[in-house]
Amino acid sequence: MLLAGLFLALCAPSLCPAVLGAARPQLLVERSGPRMLREVGGFSWEDCGNGRDPVVLQSLSVAPDPISIPGNLRISAAVSSSKAMTSPLKAVLVVEKALGDLWIQLPCIDQLGSCTYDDVCNILDNLIPPGTPCPEPLLTYGIPCHCPFKAGSYSLPASDFALPDVELPSWMTNGNYRVRAVVSNKGQELACVKLGFSLQSQ
Repeated sequence: MLLAGLFLALCAPSLCPAVLGAARPQLLVERSGPRMLREVGGFSWEDCGNGRDPVVLQSLSVAPDPISIPGNLRISAAVSSSKAMTSPLKAVLVVEKALGDLWIQLPCIDQLGSCTYDDVCNILDNLIPPGTPCPEPLLTYGIPCHCPFKAGSYSLPASDFALPDVELPSWMTNGNYRVRAVVSNKGQELACVKLGFSLQSQ
């Protein structure tokens, strides 16, 4: 449920489809020249639901740190939900980059940055067409990849993913970033997660 939804919704659209074996969508952001993502480090996370949201990210581990790209990534996670999650699942992302002591909010450009996604369920359906099996390791561990997501507890034991080359848009420069993601249904907040990381490219 949220374990699949957040993973697919929060990672860059240029990266997730390649990891899951789907076609990679074209990024339409103008670039000053090819810049390839080479390292992601300093990863941190926080559940920001303050104990009120029905969906809670209980644990999330990402290794190694830093992550080399291309390379291998190991993820483990656990999520609990006291409420079923049904369409439409709205996701609001606020992406900020550190500039000295300040944090500057990045705009939404071609579905990257501080964007609002009206229905994560549609995103999941586009990545994994309905009727097809969920990709591994979600299938092995019984983690659904389509709405609706039933209430309950879901866990992903340490699982390896192969990360391909990733080309970055010109505005996504080296530095420290933080992301706040809020998932809601018809105005009711269901989950809130904060992520922090640094990017290095060449």
